[in-house]
Amino acid sequence: MSVSRPSQQQPGIEQRRVVIENSHGEKLVGRLHDTGSKELVVFCHGLHSSKERIPMVNLAAAFERQGISAFRFDFAGNGESEGSFRYGNYRREADDLCAVVQYFRGWNYVITAIVGHSKGGNAVILYAAKCKDYLQRIKQDGFIDVKNKRGTFEYRVTEESLLERLTTDMRAVCRSIDQNCRVLTVHGSMDKMVPVEDAYEFNKIIPNHKLYIVEGADHEFTSYQNELASIVLGFIKKSFHRDKFMPKQSPLSTRVADKSVNSRL
Repeated sequence: MSVSRPSQQQPGIEQRRVVIENSHGEKLVGRLHDTGSKELVVFCHGLHSSKERIPMVNLAAAFERQGISAFRFDFAGNGESEGSFRYGNYRREADDLCAVVQYFRGWNYVITAIVGHSKGGNAVILYAAKCKDYLQRIKQDGFIDVKNKRGTFEYRVTEESLLERLTTDMRAVCRSIDQNCRVLTVHGSMDKMVPVEDAYEFNKIIPNHKLYIVEGADHEFTSYQNELASIVLGFIKKSFHRDKFMPKQSPLSTRVADKSVNSRL
């Protein structure tokens, strides 16, 4: 890592002091390298340090030269920010970072990345695990509109539907499947929407499970439709073949057998 300070501010780049209040009422002080771009990278300093340390200044300048806006700030109790320095203080620093991200999102910046140096890396990891920005946004507006890379609206996620998704424990659901219920999973090795590793994880926990990996197939099996149809048909016909030659049973047993068939389908 370079140990030299950037010689001077880039032409056409505005650097300005920004003060943000955290959730504890303390003023966090930072410096915004405003290139005019709404893409923003946030930088977090290390232990007992500040936004003015060499890594913070040099990294912000490097992004500035690429036309990407950057923001470096002091955690509470460090540098120019209010508050008392505390050793550790991991979760409060993650809260500080959350306040910074919320502030800039309120000004329509897109947080492209968050970079942490030394102990600042802990704040970044804790932020990723703790501060679910989409939950805060959905509580405020009641929904989130999902758009594709071209900015075209695709669908709306409501708070109710999101919470249902987040509180559904698929591992527990899979483990509760009856042993007599045969389950088939067919997954393409080149699926970019749902990684093939997910299929292997399900294979570990579903009791009576058959897994087929179709090499080279994408999410919709675009060039492998015949192979997909053959696998699915073979699996289901095997069930029909078994049921066809199942010995006749009493009415009570038949109902149990019917229930088993219904659960498979």
